[in-house]
Amino acid sequence: MERKTGRLASGAFAALCGTTKETLRHYKDLGLLSPARRGENGYFYYDPEQFYDYYAIAIFRQTGTPLEEIRRCLRGQDAAGTLSLLLEQRERLAEERRKLEQMEFVLSGMIGGLELGAEPDLVPRTARFEAEHLLALPAEELEGLMDPGAGDEAMLMTVLERCRDLCRAYGLRTDYQLGAIHRPGEPAGPGTISHLTMRVAERTDCPYYREKPAGTYLHLCCRGRWDLTRGYAALARCLVDRGLEAVGSVYAGDLAGFILNGVEANAATLLSVRLAE
Repeated sequence: MERKTGRLASGAFAALCGTTKETLRHYKDLGLLSPARRGENGYFYYDPEQFYDYYAIAIFRQTGTPLEEIRRCLRGQDAAGTLSLLLEQRERLAEERRKLEQMEFVLSGMIGGLELGAEPDLVPRTARFEAEHLLALPAEELEGLMDPGAGDEAMLMTVLERCRDLCRAYGLRTDYQLGAIHRPGEPAGPGTISHLTMRVAERTDCPYYREKPAGTYLHLCCRGRWDLTRGYAALARCLVDRGLEAVGSVYAGDLAGFILNGVEANAATLLSVRLAE
């Protein structure tokens, strides 16, 4: 390693910083980080303490700090100015983190839904489900927000707008996948929907919050159709045939995702009801 007491050649300094000589040369050309000295042999050398300068530059660059701001910070050595810049960058990072968390939440939901959607059509199964957080909007309340005789598109628009407003007000993340809750003890179907739901990432004190509890569920997938009548009938028939006791409501949830849901052949909906344990 090209090293002498108190100084590091560019290759050794690049290795220390976990970067390349080309990056160091680029920073030098930009006036961000210049070698501490030049030897009699014409080579440039860095002081080990310049590692911290490189580290600061790398952090600022990764957070999108303008070059002039970085120069001012490194040259001015102004504590108040540096603090202000760091606080600003921390907020930018927090915003980027929120965006990434939202993307991860949406993608994870879509992946899980599509995996479940690959199950055989109308074949009841039992499985352990983890708890889910939902925004549950009462169907009667939503109907009261619409003009009499409004169709399905008007209902969807009302649900989207209401969920959007609630998520903004309570700082919630949702994937906007539509679901429904059906009244317990009644044959499930479009006329017995008690709530329309959307999944959210966390528990909330929002008055519309509802948890789909963890537990063992009887569930089945309705594939290739928007009409779920056969699915509800198959679920109810399985409960009777197997002598199973259902607890609570029947949940319906879209599995195909908004990317595929415009084509009925791609439609997939999960119907599930929790079983007594």
